[in-house]
Amino acid sequence: MTSTLGKLQRVDPRSIWKHEAHDFTPWLVDNIDILGEALGMELEVVDREADVGDFSVDILARDLGRDRLVVIENQLEVTDHSHLGQLITYAAGLEASVVIWVSRDFREEHRQALDWLNRGDGVTTEYFGIVIELLQIDDSKPAVNFRLVASPNNWSRQSKRGPGIDEVSGKRSSYQEFFQSLIDELREKHRFTNAKAGQPQNWYSFSSGTRGFTYGMSFAQSGELRAEVYIDLGDRATNEHVFDKLESQKEALEKEFGEPLRWERLDTRRACRVACYTTGSIEDPAEMQEQHRKWAVERLLRFKKVFGPRLPELAKAVHPAS
Repeated sequence: MTSTLGKLQRVDPRSIWKHEAHDFTPWLVDNIDILGEALGMELEVVDREADVGDFSVDILARDLGRDRLVVIENQLEVTDHSHLGQLITYAAGLEASVVIWVSRDFREEHRQALDWLNRGDGVTTEYFGIVIELLQIDDSKPAVNFRLVASPNNWSRQSKRGPGIDEVSGKRSSYQEFFQSLIDELREKHRFTNAKAGQPQNWYSFSSGTRGFTYGMSFAQSGELRAEVYIDLGDRATNEHVFDKLESQKEALEKEFGEPLRWERLDTRRACRVACYTTGSIEDPAEMQEQHRKWAVERLLRFKKVFGPRLPELAKAVHPAS
């Protein structure tokens, strides 16, 4: 029987990506969801080669589920002191909450340095070390594997149970439990998200796969649940332009969606959104929370089915070179 098994082997990343900045970084920008899946985050690219004083960070992203800025630095060689210093400089200059160092191999002293940074008193920035591996079985195509080697002390527990679940009480705990159940179903049954950790907040955002558009679910202050497509491509005029193009298809979109939608330009804010609502509160009894979760899952899946195929063309029309 063993003769039918293939041989697993590692492939040199340089055989696929000859140049770190010109080859690997663009690939990671286009496949940021693979990195997000390895970390249990919903990552969306904000910028590439973003300026930090006289330097530039490889990738600037956002952790959508927590609305946190993420710095990503790549290295197709063994880790070195220079990149460690750059990471700390970028985190400070951009006030990033998450720092991800991707490398082909980590020196033990650099892994220990990330662990030390994560243990700092009053630390608010999370540091992750990720080894990128290319794995191949016999003559198959190489496959990417991101292997976590350094993370905040409680990250493994957070990814399974939700962050600080033992430390959160009252309404915030109820939000966390609700969203943990929601994202678990969306991830495990529908492959809708990479997220693993519910948060003690009244909202959660999910990647649409198209930069500038997110799907979201929240408990609104008006005693309603809201599911939405959120539009924020960087400036008010662009958002309104895209919103108007979508609204011009209102009749067809609502027919395909299966119910009326609210078209909200949000004139006092930069972003716009298209949403649907139902009555509900986090303080409703458990049996109603179950109905709230089912409602949210169904609407988010509908938004992805109906709006998802239209978003790339809208983004391309606004930013042809992106």
